[in-house]
Amino acid sequence: INSVNVQVPIYNGTDEFNLDRGAGRVKGMARMDGNGHLAISGHRDGFFRNLKDIEVGDDVLIQTPEGVVTYTVDHIRVVPKEDISVLRTEADDMLTLITCYPFYFQGHAPERYIVTAYPKPLVLD
Repeated sequence: INSVNVQVPIYNGTDEFNLDRGAGRVKGMARMDGNGHLAISGHRDGFFRNLKDIEVGDDVLIQTPEGVVTYTVDHIRVVPKEDISVLRTEADDMLTLITCYPFYFQGHAPERYIVTAYPKPLVLD
């Protein structure tokens, strides 16, 4: 995410081993090279700290085995940590980035910071 200087490896799964080394694809959601709702989680005090500065309209680039997919941020919101509706299955392709909130909270954060993005349409010459 060039606009907020985030470059992070994405691992399969969100266990502590993966999240201590990068971000993690939420299992049960779309795969990196697949269609559907891709959800990626990361620690707020690590690689995803700069998400606090992301804005609607920013681009998120995801490197897949097939190439780079560009998503555009559509919505940013804060939800209670128990709200798993952000992981609902969508018919359309989409990306959800998830991290704990507030960003500078000591201990287990009570909320989640959610960034929703959709694939950027290809522009043909």
